[in-house]
Amino acid sequence: MNLFSRKLRRGGWVLPVAAFLLPCLSMHRIGAQSGPPANAVELAQRVDRHYDRLHSLKAAFSESYAGLGMHRSESGTLLLAKPGRMKWEYSQPSGKVFLLDGKYAWFYAPGDLQAQRIPAQELDDLRSPLRFLLGHTQLEKELTGLTISAAANGQYTLTGRPKGQEKRVARLTLTVTGSGAIAAIEIEEAGGSITRFSFSDEQPDAPIPAHTFELTLPKGVPVVDGLPPV
Repeated sequence: MNLFSRKLRRGGWVLPVAAFLLPCLSMHRIGAQSGPPANAVELAQRVDRHYDRLHSLKAAFSESYAGLGMHRSESGTLLLAKPGRMKWEYSQPSGKVFLLDGKYAWFYAPGDLQAQRIPAQELDDLRSPLRFLLGHTQLEKELTGLTISAAANGQYTLTGRPKGQEKRVARLTLTVTGSGAIAAIEIEEAGGSITRFSFSDEQPDAPIPAHTFELTLPKGVPVVDGLPPV
């Protein structure tokens, strides 16, 4: 399964393809080091091991998008839980939500005349970032041309291109601590637009009630099946 299956955007939605996936989600103190990685593959394996240990995660996120003549900044709370559940709960703009309940993906923003629903299996580009964070992938097999560079605060960047999406995605860069926690994700598309996710205040294995992943809509808002925002 490729990291991205397609680009999805419409009316202010930049789907968490980047979801990416996503964050300073450490089970240890941020900045904890286990020695400098020998190469990009070793650091990628640290990321894999780090997230394989998690069962759930809560973190604050900030999201920025620049491209197509637009600049947008949004923020909120990210909730993840195995198996296959994810919620992006926006505080700015308030009330906007993207939810993956394990069966369906849901999209809603205040003012929308309806909520969108689509089977989760049709959203590989959203599940892939989820796999990133919950330990269901091997980065060195998902990204081609993987390289490593030193970054600020003793961190590193891992840069590559998602397999099968070389014509669409020019660059995917993860900012990673030495222990394998992802602090930020940046995606540059072939057209030059850039989406960046930064994460903070992570709570590994946070207790998250099951009902968190149920979408509650304002009275009278219908649900329609169909394509997600593009």
